Amino acid sequence: MKHKLVFIGFGVVGQGLAEILRDKKEALRQKEGFEPLIVGIADLMKGSIYHPDGLDIDTALQVLERTGNLEHYPSTTGLVTSWDSFKMIRESNADTIIEVSYTDVKTGQPAIDHCKAAFTSGKNVVMTNKGPVALAYNELSKIAEENGVQWGFEGTVMSGTPALRMPVTSLAGNTITEIRGIFNGTTNFILTKMEEEGASYEEALSEAQKLGYAEADPTSDVEGYDARYKIVILANHVMNIPLTVEEVSCKGITDILKDIEEAKGEGKRWKLLAKLQNEKGKVLASVAPERVEVTDPLASINGATNAITYECDLLGPVTLSGAGAGKVETGFSLLIDLINIHREKKLVNIQ
Repeated sequence: MKHKLVFIGFGVVGQGLAEILRDKKEALRQKEGFEPLIVGIADLMKGSIYHPDGLDIDTALQVLERTGNLEHYPSTTGLVTSWDSFKMIRESNADTIIEVSYTDVKTGQPAIDHCKAAFTSGKNVVMTNKGPVALAYNELSKIAEENGVQWGFEGTVMSGTPALRMPVTSLAGNTITEIRGIFNGTTNFILTKMEEEGASYEEALSEAQKLGYAEADPTSDVEGYDARYKIVILANHVMNIPLTVEEVSCKGITDILKDIEEAKGEGKRWKLLAKLQNEKGKVLASVAPERVEVTDPLASINGATNAITYECDLLGPVTLSGAGAGKVETGFSLLIDLINIHREKKLVNIQ
């Protein structure tokens, strides 16, 4: 049976997943028995198309590349072009909603309401938006559970690098007492350029922006706000701690720029670290630059790479590193969630 999908938002990440599903169609069918069928796309700027029997994704991608708008998708019997995001979620025949809309990270909207509409309509959700998970984790988890659907958000912390799935599955049985991580590729790229190549902050930031690592306004990255949302997600999902964004102290990298050379002289490296500690019920959470000993696995993480260390009672420290952003990488994070939803459904059917 086909697994019907609707995209809410169809920017770089959404198109990245669509291309993966197109290119790996046969491999996914053979290896996983997973046969995705895209039935709808709703994007605030690019328009909306829906067909219950499925869309031709190559055509949709070509139309977007050529015209920038889905309204030029070839008209066929049964094609609907007037639905907004909520009508698409509620009235489509999709099994799973891929929520990759443009969302205000400070409010989590409209993605939070998209999730609620999907769950109460009996539809799964996979997403890469940080805001809803950081701001409404418990509420949305409860609604999903009450409606018997699944919610996947692997890509919210380290893109396709499985920072959320690995501790829940491969580290199961351990008590994780501390999480430390480099969750922002922009700041790590800037610090690496300054430490390793002697670049100024302005030069490193300019290069990061040219390479697409940094936004025109880099405030969220360099002041640590992006990493703060991610440590909150890890607290709630991995350590079952109901941490809020406001409870995480936050300091960016701009205040330590004059100390770069001093750290090098001490044999240390500056890293913007997000940290979460749970010591006998006392929770400490922070985002701040730290001088890290060169023997620490996180000290060797350079450029735009992300990394995370889990301190486990049985296994000791376990460090995972990988890409924290990118069209294909983030698209892959959504694929991880889709495959696991499919596997879960197969298990239920077997039982």
